[in-house]
Amino acid sequence: ITVSVEFSGGMELLMKDKTQKLQVELAAVEESPTVRDLIRYIRDNVVAEKKELFSKNDTVCPGILVIVNEVDWEVEDGADTRLETGDSVLFISTLHGG
Repeated sequence: ITVSVEFSGGMELLMKDKTQKLQVELAAVEESPTVRDLIRYIRDNVVAEKKELFSKNDTVCPGILVIVNEVDWEVEDGADTRLETGDSVLFISTLHGG
């Protein structure tokens, strides 16, 4: 399946080429992949440095909002939210220096 991914609020600074948007292809084995699968993929293939600022224990770190199709993932099934082709996932950092 292919999903659109966007990084905002400083998240893009952790990514290779400081990318803000990308398309990610995830394999659907027996069931459709989850946001947890997407997080693993991003951590292993897209995050350039300081992976621990993006994820720990196969979920995002505190202070990162995850929006799936314009809905907070906490309203859905969190990291276990199933993804379909065409879905969009936005990662927003709420942590800022001051």
